[in-house]
Amino acid sequence: MTTLITGVAGFIGMHVADRLLARGDHIFGIDNLNNYYDPALKHARLTQLSERYGDAFVFAAVDFADMAALGIVLHGARFDRIVHLGAQAGVRYSIENPAAYAQSNLVGHVNMLEIARHAGVAQMVYASSSSVYGGNTSLPFRVEDRVERPLSLYAATKRADELISESYAHLYRVPMTGLRFFTVYGPWGRPDMAMWIFTKAILAGEPIPLFNHGRMERDFTYIDDIVSGVVACLDTPPADDGTEKPGGSRAPHRLFNIGNNRSERLGAVIDLLEAAIGRTAVRDNLPMQPGDVERTFADIDPIRDALGFAPTTAIDVGVPRFVEWYRAYHRR
Repeated sequence: MTTLITGVAGFIGMHVADRLLARGDHIFGIDNLNNYYDPALKHARLTQLSERYGDAFVFAAVDFADMAALGIVLHGARFDRIVHLGAQAGVRYSIENPAAYAQSNLVGHVNMLEIARHAGVAQMVYASSSSVYGGNTSLPFRVEDRVERPLSLYAATKRADELISESYAHLYRVPMTGLRFFTVYGPWGRPDMAMWIFTKAILAGEPIPLFNHGRMERDFTYIDDIVSGVVACLDTPPADDGTEKPGGSRAPHRLFNIGNNRSERLGAVIDLLEAAIGRTAVRDNLPMQPGDVERTFADIDPIRDALGFAPTTAIDVGVPRFVEWYRAYHRR
């Protein structure tokens, strides 16, 4: 069994590849290794995979938004399934550099759908985002909710990906699962995310930026739980049987929230970081940032009912694990 993974040098991509390789699957991974954050971290993730799994892991540096280059890299390659995790991430950066989001998240997503269609894959699992819920105020967020009020370009591109995927599932019967990720954290995480930013600031004795004066809540989900959900989806494609799937499709296309099914106060997470690090944070209260939302909370009943997905890592367990990894990686 060979799976093509885009964004394999990314946080979630690396962990999904590791889980599949550990059980004996083969991985063909691609990533453009851009400089949205330090490429050294991406190279370190790839090194981990190569050293652990040897020839079972094949990597090619390519931008999946470049169809000509993608075609050259994939020419002759054989793969049964696709996990499409590559994207231009970040809500705030989409305000600064919208072109990057149009290219990667729109053009690139269509390219991967074309690859899936022509390869006849058994399934394509792709990354959406909890950001699609935008201005929704009803909690928890449910896949049945209307999601027509994106608060950022990033969110708008992710919703567009869901709609484009629906058209491909309808026209070409490609089985697909879109995953609305909530706040993922853990070892090998991203430097632009809160857990990393806060840990770095506390260790350096620098202020932590607390937007909306700290009145924020997030559905924090540990990476191992996220990977279990991704792999369960990959192993169980949606049936092409005309029944309505989560998200409303009658084609072989479903949408799932994938989160921890609870919302954590940002202040409580900082308390846990302080305890794990052994230092007190300097908290800098700031106004709400454009495009941000005050609270996220995932209803995970559909993925639990369909696949038995049940997160097991509580925040007070996951935070110390992240701090331990962060200190080892940075030799702090």
